[in-house]
Amino acid sequence: MPEREERFHVETTVFDDAVCVRVVGAVDIATVAAFRAALWAAPARPELRVDLSEVRVLSAAGVRTLVAARLWVRAQGGQLVLTDPPPVVERVLRATGLRRVIPVVGSCTERVLAGV
Repeated sequence: MPEREERFHVETTVFDDAVCVRVVGAVDIATVAAFRAALWAAPARPELRVDLSEVRVLSAAGVRTLVAARLWVRAQGGQLVLTDPPPVVERVLRATGLRRVIPVVGSCTERVLAGV
């Protein structure tokens, strides 16, 4: 049986105190422009959460976008938070040192319900 191909897409959910950007598929050179556009289009809130739970690949282009997004969000007085990375993405975050500068937590919904 052929493996189901997940098409890249981004969904944005706006809460009172945060915006959650859910990313599905591979974040690579072919999709990074759409990923970047979704992050920059997110409404201003104290926290921008990027749900990585359905990301299959996070390339160097994706890492650079997350670094730029962190700087952009901080310049606006907010915080970038990554949520629920799968093991393959977690390895990239650790290897690049991104895990040390961007908080990584459970799912977007859990944080909103807990008021965190």
